[in-house]
Amino acid sequence: MKLPATLRALGYRNFQLFFGGQLISLIGTWMQNVAQAWLVYRLTGSSVLLGGVSFAGQIPIFFLAPLGGIVADRRSRRRIVIGTQTASMLLACALATLTLTETVRVWHVFVLASLLGVVNAFDIPARQSFQVEMVGKADLMNAIALNSSMFNASRVIGPAIAGILVAAIGEGWCFFANAVSYLAVITGLLLMRVEEPERGAPGESPLASVVEGFRFVARNMPVRAILTLLGVVSLTGMPYTVLMPIFADRILHGGPRAMGWLMGCAGVGAVGGALRLASRTQLRGLGRWLPVASFAFGAALIGFAWSRVFWLSAFILVPVGFSMMIEMASSNTLVQSMVPDELRGRVMSVYSMVFMGLAPFGALLAGAAADRVGAPWTITGSGVICMIAATVYWTQRARIRGPARRLIAAQQVANADPVVEETQRGA
Repeated sequence: MKLPATLRALGYRNFQLFFGGQLISLIGTWMQNVAQAWLVYRLTGSSVLLGGVSFAGQIPIFFLAPLGGIVADRRSRRRIVIGTQTASMLLACALATLTLTETVRVWHVFVLASLLGVVNAFDIPARQSFQVEMVGKADLMNAIALNSSMFNASRVIGPAIAGILVAAIGEGWCFFANAVSYLAVITGLLLMRVEEPERGAPGESPLASVVEGFRFVARNMPVRAILTLLGVVSLTGMPYTVLMPIFADRILHGGPRAMGWLMGCAGVGAVGGALRLASRTQLRGLGRWLPVASFAFGAALIGFAWSRVFWLSAFILVPVGFSMMIEMASSNTLVQSMVPDELRGRVMSVYSMVFMGLAPFGALLAGAAADRVGAPWTITGSGVICMIAATVYWTQRARIRGPARRLIAAQQVANADPVVEETQRGA
């Protein structure tokens, strides 16, 4: 049976296994994210500590992702992901045990979040690079978009379930459910049949390998510009999720259930953005989407910051999620289309540093700013900065377009990709 164009990556058996397992696992991950934020808020009531836990969970990515990129370029990416998912499951078990036995303390959450960040520093570059091995370059954009839609479909379901469970029986069972959910993705990975491509020479200096990935980004203006815009949005815009307990409780006068619905609405928008991207069959036009989506994301954040009606706040979070997903997934697709296979893990580690590694600095700043000037003004400032960055990128599009076309065409010619002509007409 021929699948619709939007779902074409699901025609690959390996991607089917990956997609099904990840969907179940990510529902558990979002349940844990919401429950962990609420646990910290319940124990401390502090916006600074909310930002601090997010910082602790993501800062290892900033420092260790380059090492994760080297490993992804030298070892089996499938085996790396199996190992990281297993480690994540054990950490979720530990948090569930501490919470259910009522012995959990805030420092426990900080330590376990930091350890999970270390695991993710190796997981993200390997998992992002592994997608091309499952579907090939021809359907890579569709696989990235479907993976993003899966991530955000779970973002709709997970927080809603977590909001109900936290209110009814507490945070611990959300952590336990997340631990169990990892079995699905680990099983899917074990069932895959993957041809392992040749990897880089293990005798090469690790430092030289890291520098090579950074050098590729620094020397290629389109990649550098895309990652700069993504970094600004990640640093200033994404921390709105860290302050969600404050909006749900103090500003909109809800509770954990309200927080779950708010996060779910952002997820609905993100699913819509990912499916919109999945419906595309070519790269043409993605370069225009980046600044438009970033500007829209900033504007929607400002609207959310000043809403005092729950249903209006929930409604505004739909375009927040939609525009953020378009910006993030388009950046991922374009960067992966420009990078040679032998550097894919290291360049995606730089992507991880920019997208995930800068977020903890933003979370820490957002928590501190919210403590001084309040959450609404903090999110307003974030939105304004995103809009300024998008405007600057837009003014540079003419300079970026030509080199971007040449990079994409070079990689597709090297891999005998049949869509070179279409791509050459515009990125």
